[in-house]
Amino acid sequence: MNECILPVMNTGLRGVDIASSKICDVRGKEGKLIYRGFLIEDLAQNAGFEEICFLLLYERLPKKQELNDFSQSLKQKRQIPENIFSFLKTLPFDTNPMDVLQITTPLLMQNDETAGEPGIENTLFSAENLIAGIATITAAWDRIRNKRQIVPPDNDLNHATNFLYMLTGEIPDDETAHFFDTSLVLHAEHSFNASTFTARQVASTRAHIYAAVSAAIGSLSGALHGGANVRVMKMLKKIGSVDKIDAYINDLLNSGELIMGLGHAVYQTDDPRAIILAPMSKRMGQIANQPLWYELSRELEKKGKAAFKAKKQRKIFSNVDFYSASLFYSMGIATDLFSPLFAISRVSGWSAHVIEEQFAMAAPKPSLYRPGAEYVGDYCGPYECVFTDMDER
Repeated sequence: MNECILPVMNTGLRGVDIASSKICDVRGKEGKLIYRGFLIEDLAQNAGFEEICFLLLYERLPKKQELNDFSQSLKQKRQIPENIFSFLKTLPFDTNPMDVLQITTPLLMQNDETAGEPGIENTLFSAENLIAGIATITAAWDRIRNKRQIVPPDNDLNHATNFLYMLTGEIPDDETAHFFDTSLVLHAEHSFNASTFTARQVASTRAHIYAAVSAAIGSLSGALHGGANVRVMKMLKKIGSVDKIDAYINDLLNSGELIMGLGHAVYQTDDPRAIILAPMSKRMGQIANQPLWYELSRELEKKGKAAFKAKKQRKIFSNVDFYSASLFYSMGIATDLFSPLFAISRVSGWSAHVIEEQFAMAAPKPSLYRPGAEYVGDYCGPYECVFTDMDER
């Protein structure tokens, strides 16, 4: 009897479940994002970033003293080794910040005496060291490349406010600090996206968390993942004014290209994070006296959705990058720091997944990720080639 062999579908594993997880649920049809059972809307309204980190790492919301202790622990880890700053100063000023982050993240092991040693407590310590250290590295590099003095952390400030302080040298106003903190909450976790899958795949080899997170940063650096909001901002700048939106959309759709920030691999509704970010972007534009970027985003979203439906006969929806771009830009943050901002937040989710991969979900030990691939042959066909000597080729 002939066996029916289905062809391999090269769809980037979309729709393929490869592991069980208790960390995050993305319900695309319903437009819901859930961290450990809690809706993102509730978390964004009621919890700060440190509380989210605790939830992701320790599988529950902290009590008051636990949150205080956790926050203090993060603060103690903000000061990174001096030789990391010395190394950063040797790099060319035009080095991409994501490359800088991937290079230097493993160096944070110097602050971690038990780095790489077995045990969940050691890995949790490392996770805190990464959450604190990646923020410091990002701010320090931006200061160094702009030939400004590095700003040491201020342990009277929370994680989000302290980052903006280290970046600019000034303590931000309460509203700006709150918006940035909320953006960290929104970006902290999103199930098995590309960078998280990378972190888990590396963790499945029993590599330490610094290796897994460094690899995840490499994945995040791609234009289709962490770089998406950079492309949104470039698009907004290219359009320049509201009266040019219609022509821009027509040219884009007629050439078969995409409107950046519209469309998502999972959501079949507007991304719940975009819904939260939109009014923040509007207000931040007012604070910074830069209303244009939100106005462009709002009109582009409305007209882009309508044009896409008319041309493609189906709906398209906004994603998290659509409004995070204008929000961060209105805060005065350099466009090429948008992806590192993503990493500053998502390291909490990556760390939770590394811990789950290596400790929580494994019984009795981690399973090494080892997918297969359908070999379709080389220039000599799908079978073995006949080796020929150099002179006969």
